[in-house]
Amino acid sequence: MKITENVFVVPNVVANPYIIVDADEVTVIDVGIPRSEKKILDYIAGLGKSARDVKHIILTHSDLDHVGSLAALQKATGARTYSSHIEADAIAAGKPSREIKPSGFSVRRILFALMGPFMKATPFPVDEILKDGAILPMLGGLRVIETPGHTPGHISLFAPDVGILFCGDSMVTDKNGIHGSRAGLTWNDARARESERKQAGLGAQIVCSGHGPVVKDAAGKFPV
Repeated sequence: MKITENVFVVPNVVANPYIIVDADEVTVIDVGIPRSEKKILDYIAGLGKSARDVKHIILTHSDLDHVGSLAALQKATGARTYSSHIEADAIAAGKPSREIKPSGFSVRRILFALMGPFMKATPFPVDEILKDGAILPMLGGLRVIETPGHTPGHISLFAPDVGILFCGDSMVTDKNGIHGSRAGLTWNDARARESERKQAGLGAQIVCSGHGPVVKDAAGKFPV
């Protein structure tokens, strides 16, 4: 699905992978659960680009549904990979950066129990560590924002020139707007709330979350 002239979200993948097309380079933000690489590459091909045009893969955090296809997608593309230091250590170990404890009796809890034994992330060494305030060249300057809470090393990415925030799982979206990190999957609730307030103050007009629809005209729709 097209978000702006050169930003897209790949449909029918858990969680949402985002595609940025800049000049002759393609960047992927988060890569979904294992075996999502074909859907991602097919979507990129539909944009008139090839696997070798993918030069950057950025991971907001190390949860399986965001890094599950990393090893396969990087092998197909040769792309350089990026994450925070804490999440890179977890990705290299093939595990989340914190223990996941889905709370209550819910579909999500059942899915975690059923998927756990069968879906594992392949350990993968991340190429480059991203720190708060770093500026990547995509979209006229893509700023790294430390947003711990959902996980200890979670990052978001903000492109002020176009007003787009890629928030990973630091916030989730639905038809009613933008909400905080999900209970039971959050490492530290207080830090999560701080990260939500930080992101609310950025002035983003478009919010692209890991789960849920893209929110446009985002001002006033943040959870704080």
